[in-house]
Amino acid sequence: MKILIVGSGGREHALGWKLAQSPLASDLISAPGNPGLAELGRTVAIKAEAPAELAAFAMRERVDLVVIGPEAAAAAGLADSLAKVGVPCFGPSQAAAELEASKSFMKDFCARHGVPTAGYKVFDDAIRAKAYLGEREPPFVIKADGLAGGKGVVLAETRREADAAVDQILFLKKFGTAGQRIVIEDFLPGEEASFFALCDGETAVPLVAAQDHKRAYDGDKGPNTGGMGAYSPAPVFTDLVRDQTMERIILPTMAGMKAEGRPFVGVLFAGLMISADGPKLIEFNVRFGDPECQTLMRRLKSDLAPVLLAAAKGELANAPPLEWDERPAVTVVYAAKGYPDEPLTGSVIRGVERAQRFEGVEVFHAGTRLDEDGTLRAAGGRVLNITAIGDNLGDAVHRAYTAIAAIDWPGGFCRRDIGWRALER
Repeated sequence: MKILIVGSGGREHALGWKLAQSPLASDLISAPGNPGLAELGRTVAIKAEAPAELAAFAMRERVDLVVIGPEAAAAAGLADSLAKVGVPCFGPSQAAAELEASKSFMKDFCARHGVPTAGYKVFDDAIRAKAYLGEREPPFVIKADGLAGGKGVVLAETRREADAAVDQILFLKKFGTAGQRIVIEDFLPGEEASFFALCDGETAVPLVAAQDHKRAYDGDKGPNTGGMGAYSPAPVFTDLVRDQTMERIILPTMAGMKAEGRPFVGVLFAGLMISADGPKLIEFNVRFGDPECQTLMRRLKSDLAPVLLAAAKGELANAPPLEWDERPAVTVVYAAKGYPDEPLTGSVIRGVERAQRFEGVEVFHAGTRLDEDGTLRAAGGRVLNITAIGDNLGDAVHRAYTAIAAIDWPGGFCRRDIGWRALER
């Protein structure tokens, strides 16, 4: 198989790392890729949000499978462009990607199909939004409607913070066109978990769950980010919760999307709040989570390539069952100072090779670039993902932070408490 991975982050590097292990994978290409993916195969300088150019390349190269990494590529209609030229694609159509591309669409969809989620209202007018806030009790959950790179959610503890969030999104355009509308949700108490299912429009196959850490700093302090770390399995996500999630959330969504003429193909990522009366949906994403994907790929023992191809071709029911390493895995995100607001790029990173040599450790590139002389530099907010597997979670966490200590990067920072919820248990 000739496989094209679309994207340039840590999620895509992890997918490429896993797919490169397949005996079926004869050629691995990534667009635009990153220095880590370049070690696994070819990279081509085509942006993920260029569907026509990517489709033409895939047809010209006779690619057997395209794997969409980032949500922006799905929302831009890449799967639709590939379908027109007959190239199998693991990823949703533009219409199906609206589950993530528009939070108001997702909430309305849940209401139509009885998927349990928080109560909500949608606003494009700040005065009306603030009037509604005046009728509610804190904490307040305020979300930009569109794609905001995982950073478009504000959890406001006070009315003043909530009003400021409304102004920042609707007036000051903090998230650009993604913030033309906002969704104000009821706060859901409980413990969060991330659950994933592979889908082919008809069949859904559950993967394992993970938990991530959204806040920038230790103790779950600071602004929301795209994710500062993750671990799997998630102790809160029991077999009972998995079965409830499939029955109440995943399968009704699959049926509803098909009924509305938007059959869902790809990976459906349900961000959940686990409460006393079962799981409730916080949000849908239409791609592997980042950094959850890195922990999942580290635990997956099965060959990923034939399963993704089966999903792309609508044959998931015939795919071999997935096998998982029972040992836990953890990912720690090494970010550039200033992230998530104004990350400082260009700083030199040394010692990645040393970190890679620790047993059970993989370092995935998330926002890096190579100079012509081979110098590795930071080129984004989340720069490196240090992923480790261990006999228990404490062992995995120790390995990850030991590897981080081997990396010489004064321009970076990371949280030092990844996995704390599970470790406390």
